[in-house]
Amino acid sequence: MKLGFIVNPIAGMGGKVGLKGTDGEEVLEKAIELGAFPESPNKAKKALEMLIDIKNQIELITGPGSMGEEEAKELGFNPKIVGTVKKRYSSEDTEIIATEMVHQGIDLLLFAGGDGTARNIFNAIGDRVPVIGIPAGVKIHSGVYANHPKSAGEIALKYLQGREIEIKEMEVMDIDEDAFRMGQVTAKLYGYMKVPFEPGLVQNQKSGGIMGEEAALDGISDKIIEQMEEDVLYIIGSGTSTRPIMEKLELPNTLLGIDIVKNKKLVASDVNEKDILRYIEGNKAKIIVTVIGGQGYIFGRGNQQISGDVIKKVGKENIIIIASKQKLMSLNGRPLMVDTGDDEINNMFNGYMKVRTSYTEEAIHMVKGL
Repeated sequence: MKLGFIVNPIAGMGGKVGLKGTDGEEVLEKAIELGAFPESPNKAKKALEMLIDIKNQIELITGPGSMGEEEAKELGFNPKIVGTVKKRYSSEDTEIIATEMVHQGIDLLLFAGGDGTARNIFNAIGDRVPVIGIPAGVKIHSGVYANHPKSAGEIALKYLQGREIEIKEMEVMDIDEDAFRMGQVTAKLYGYMKVPFEPGLVQNQKSGGIMGEEAALDGISDKIIEQMEEDVLYIIGSGTSTRPIMEKLELPNTLLGIDIVKNKKLVASDVNEKDILRYIEGNKAKIIVTVIGGQGYIFGRGNQQISGDVIKKVGKENIIIIASKQKLMSLNGRPLMVDTGDDEINNMFNGYMKVRTSYTEEAIHMVKGL
């Protein structure tokens, strides 16, 4: 079997520094200026590690340098290299390399990135070859991604070993990053790709709100504000579920970013990881986050600014999760998920946590660190 392996080396770099994506050279330059560093290579290696036992039974075809070659060789693979990369990575590199891999006759394409990378792969190969995405980007709305890098490796292993696995057509979605930074979510369906589908290992496409949530969120926000403590920094996570809290406090809200509130006054807007760490140093802080509908993530999707280092300093006991009952029900019994990129922090969440579901009620829901 021939496995294609592509790494988008800049995927996710805009997350912790609050840029909500890394599409475009100007955004990448700004991310680097703010101290961002590549995270997708490590996530790609976590997936590829799952295939070490069969490395002599498959032919690994990958991109040059940081687009897969380095990661593969570090793990002891002897890959075939296709394509070239300019001085700095561009989306065109992904498309050229993916096209060449199809010409080489790959049976499966394993790639690391976000929604922009999924679009590039789709542009290059359509639905000609099954794919599985390693989640490494800021925006991951597409259904072609595993729920965790190791899950991507597990799926690839099962497929390459010829074990029975269903192939499904899954959505390739992406949003307009410029609109995203202005607080507007305009998701667009670009097409479908074939994915080896393993329940519990492939993430659902992000779902929108459910009718009836407005009243629940109204009550939740009242309770949160009522319980706010003096001289405590509240790190308000992104999303429409946290917006009513800011609206009731009559404070400006960064819908798709992170804000900090103290004594019911705005301390800072649209902060990145370094900002948060600076503000909470020596201060008591709490984090308020919501659940991504349909997927169940509370950390690691769209709020990477609240990093493992931030969570460690704040403490699990100071995390407040809010979600309507409808949103929890949309998970169909699946756990809430945490994917910070730090295994120690992820494992800290394994177990059950309270979720505020209305003014008067809390639910106990299982949480799984990936």
